[in-house]
Amino acid sequence: MALDLRQLRYFVAVAEEGHVTRAAERLGMQQPPLSQQIKALEAQLGLQLFRRRPRGVELTESGQVLLEEARAILARLEQAERATLSTARGEQGRLRVGVAPTAPFHPFVPQVIRAFREAFPGVSVTLDECLSRQAVQGLKEARLDAAFVRAELPEAGELTVHRLLDEPMVVALPAAHALAREPAASPRPLRAFARENFIVFARTDGPGMFDATLAACLKAGFTPRLGQEAPRITSTLGLVAVGLGVSLVPASMRRVQMDGVAYCDLLPAERPTVPLHLALCRGGGSAVLRNFVDLVRRAAREAAG
Repeated sequence: MALDLRQLRYFVAVAEEGHVTRAAERLGMQQPPLSQQIKALEAQLGLQLFRRRPRGVELTESGQVLLEEARAILARLEQAERATLSTARGEQGRLRVGVAPTAPFHPFVPQVIRAFREAFPGVSVTLDECLSRQAVQGLKEARLDAAFVRAELPEAGELTVHRLLDEPMVVALPAAHALAREPAASPRPLRAFARENFIVFARTDGPGMFDATLAACLKAGFTPRLGQEAPRITSTLGLVAVGLGVSLVPASMRRVQMDGVAYCDLLPAERPTVPLHLALCRGGGSAVLRNFVDLVRRAAREAAG
């Protein structure tokens, strides 16, 4: 026996109003068809659901039971409709975002993550620190929905890459270095560090940072002496702190105050930049992802003025 949801709605309206005519007005229909629907429901169940009284109707014991169940069914249906529409609008679901090791230090990244969570509180956001190659693999294997990366990734094929901003770089150097002890107000030429060992990310792990360092030094007229490679930005600063060399890092890394590390600005004409991109798989994508990409790109345009 299949109950008609329309009949259940009619039944609940009559039960709550205690009067067929008032229920019909509430439902926007005529009283006779509503009475017929109630009678049909009682006939289908083989039960009397209402006692007819001079001033209206009242529920029988069976009617009381059906009212509780009908309300629960209709409430669950409404919840399902809301959840379905909310999912279609990208207002609930999950979002898995890969983040390059240096990306969270730039205010833009935590700002857009926070703004997205405030705009879409029904979406569960997971952040995963990963290197560029790990991000690409995660996107292709659908373990990540999007990723903030520094590397210049090719747009051809499976990935779409949105360039968000270009961040100036500074030199991280040992605090005991002669240039660190000089007044910090005046920027230095990059050639001032030509004799230093440059601590870099391995290109396989951080091609964006590696390529930016090499290009900047060549543009300044020297080939950098590549010293130790570091797998993470914190490792890079640790090696700088113990005096093993210097490193070109995004300017936002100044937020990391580490004993033994100082930062030096470069001349504006020589100041290299490193990009920040948002990468995702080409085509498709959930409504949640589309909302995230729209928010991030809009924030990037606003930040660029």
